[in-house]
Amino acid sequence: MKHLLVADLTKRYGNLKKGVKDIKFHRWFKNFDWKESSSFKLSPPYVPKVKNKGDTSNYSEYPDSPEIPKAIKPE
Repeated sequence: MKHLLVADLTKRYGNLKKGVKDIKFHRWFKNFDWKESSSFKLSPPYVPKVKNKGDTSNYSEYPDSPEIPKAIKPE
């Protein structure tokens, strides 16, 4: 799955020679039914309980950092 997070677009899955096939035929997805997924017939393995549209209770709280983040430089 790390191939989906590569910053360099020329090396990221989905942008290589085989395009989306690099993702669809990756071993992590070997038992995944893409046809059922695209027809919305699959049920999610976990559905979190939410109170309303703005409910963030399923996320951990982190204190705000007083530091300004460094700018991202292209490779």
